[in-house]
Amino acid sequence: MNKKKYTIKDIAQFAGVSKGTVDRVLHKRGRVSKDAYQKVDRVLKKIDYRPNPIARNLKINKTYKICVLIPDFEIDPYWLPAIEGARIAAKEFGPFGVVVEEYPYHPNRTAHFVEQSNVAIDSNPDALLMVPIFHKESLKVFQNCRQKGIFLASFNNHIDSLSIENFIGQDLVQSGRVAANLIDKVTAESTHIAIIHIDEELHMRQKEIGFRDYFKEKKRNTKKIITYNLKTDNPNHFKTEFTLFLESHPWITGFFVTNSKAHLLIEFLRTDGRNFTMVGYDLLEENLKHLRKGKIDFLIHQKPKRQAYLGIGYLAEYFLFEKEMPSQELLPIDIVTAENVKYYIN
Repeated sequence: MNKKKYTIKDIAQFAGVSKGTVDRVLHKRGRVSKDAYQKVDRVLKKIDYRPNPIARNLKINKTYKICVLIPDFEIDPYWLPAIEGARIAAKEFGPFGVVVEEYPYHPNRTAHFVEQSNVAIDSNPDALLMVPIFHKESLKVFQNCRQKGIFLASFNNHIDSLSIENFIGQDLVQSGRVAANLIDKVTAESTHIAIIHIDEELHMRQKEIGFRDYFKEKKRNTKKIITYNLKTDNPNHFKTEFTLFLESHPWITGFFVTNSKAHLLIEFLRTDGRNFTMVGYDLLEENLKHLRKGKIDFLIHQKPKRQAYLGIGYLAEYFLFEKEMPSQELLPIDIVTAENVKYYIN
């Protein structure tokens, strides 16, 4: 038999059975005798038959719903590229029966995360793609999805105790090590360094672990490291707290900001008058402005747009093609400077 597109009629003729028998074998429905099944199976193997799941889904008008549980980008602009990535994937897979629904939640309000997760789960999706900022509450989401047979995937934030189908993000500990290496290379031996967590989330601690491990392993004991937490819910309190921190630690000249909010510190450091080195995260416009001016030395790019796009894509391909999903995909850790930033901006 030559390579070509074979119809059910062709397969039936080769096997010497009816078209109905072939249909029942292909779609695994109805009774088929062992002899008939073997005849059809031999023909399928000989012609290297591959089913077309997209065509099948279109024929039976099958749809798959994926809910995206994600922090609201209007509150934290870091998540805007992630939503853009999810929408691009939704547009690509939409014609084949994949429906993507967004459930934004307030990144600093646990109750709103719980509320939105319940609404998403109650809509009976085939899969839930979430950013698990809140640890305890994310474990509850995991349990609810398991009970209802909903596929669960995550991106950006990883919770080790969750045995989810797929995680897409970066190696956060290694990311912290990269930040430490950058600061180590451009500062003096006796530099004092501050690790700044702004609106702390669990994943930031993983970055701190990597940062500190680097200096321990390299035996850079002359560099002193201190950790400080700040919250942005009250701008006046934020200003007062950081100003007092700078006044009480005048020797600190290295700053590692563990999320996308490094730009919030620049104004205070500029008026403080000290020379400093700063490593932060993410290509927010405010961060890019300070990167170009040399106020931020390095930005580590976490690729939120790519993360969300792949998250939707892997789930869609699983449903459409029965393609196996990777349990984890760790994206490269890109270092962005004023000299190469233009290659990262669309």
